[in-house]
Amino acid sequence: QVQFVESGGGLVQPGGSLRLSCAASGFTFSRYAMRWYRQAPGKERELVASITTAGGSTNYADSVKGRFTISRDNAKNTVYLQMNALKPEDTAAYYCRANAIPTWGQGTQVTVSA
Repeated sequence: QVQFVESGGGLVQPGGSLRLSCAASGFTFSRYAMRWYRQAPGKERELVASITTAGGSTNYADSVKGRFTISRDNAKNTVYLQMNALKPEDTAAYYCRANAIPTWGQGTQVTVSA
């Protein structure tokens, strides 16, 4: 079955960096665009970044543009989210998902606090 296992979250100070990973299985990873979402307490889940099948095109929410970078390794069935210059408002649970596949992983928590 389709599975996503997110990792790499943690507690970081404002201005710090984290790299999230999402290992995917159960489908042909290279055929699907991939997305990172996040959900903060009391808020709706929002799309943070997306990447096309071969990684040639990426898109970002305005709130993270210039600070976050999405990438993928199709040989490893893994998508990444490099997060720099983190802000307290980036605090959320982060999830990855394949476009058009209605399955979510367990997420990884990112907390940005001094």
